[in-house]
Amino acid sequence: MIQYSLICENNHKFEAWFRNSQTYAQQSEMGIVSCPLCSSGDVKKALMAPAISHAGKKSNEENFVEPVKPIASKNNQIALNDKIALAAGHPQQDELRAAIKNLRDVVTKEADYVGENFALEARKIHDQQIASRKIYGEATKEEISSLVEDGIDFLPLPTLPEEHN
Repeated sequence: MIQYSLICENNHKFEAWFRNSQTYAQQSEMGIVSCPLCSSGDVKKALMAPAISHAGKKSNEENFVEPVKPIASKNNQIALNDKIALAAGHPQQDELRAAIKNLRDVVTKEADYVGENFALEARKIHDQQIASRKIYGEATKEEISSLVEDGIDFLPLPTLPEEHN
C-alpha cells in the first residue's frame, strides 16, 4: 500500500491510499480519483516531504505505528480498547466532516447491506460467482487481512463520532 498527498483544482489537499503506484496511475487515468470535498476529478499528486533520518534518532520507519482501523459493529460502536487514527484542529474540519457524512450516506443509500457476510459477498463478487453489485457491511480483522492478501478491492466505510447537541 502507498499513501499519496493529493490536491484538486480547487486547492483542497487530502491523502489517499492505493495498492501501488500503478493502481494510482490507472485510477487517475480512468478519472475515478476525485476530491472528497468538492468531487473534482482534476486531482494531482501534491508535493510530499521526504522522510529523512537524523543521526542518533530513529528513522521514520522505526517510529511508524500502523493505525488500527475500526470495524463497525451492528450498532456502529467501537470497543474502548480499539485504536483509531484521529485528527483535530484542521481549518477545513467542518467541510471534511460534511464530505465524510455525505460519502457514507451515498454508499449506504446506493449499496446493499450484507451485514457480517461482507467478506463472503465481496469474495463472491470478485470471483464472479455472483453478479457484481455495490455492498457494505462488517468484517473481522482476519477477514479484512484475507481480502487484502487476495487482492480484493474494498474501502473502510467512513464513520464519525455522533454529534452532540
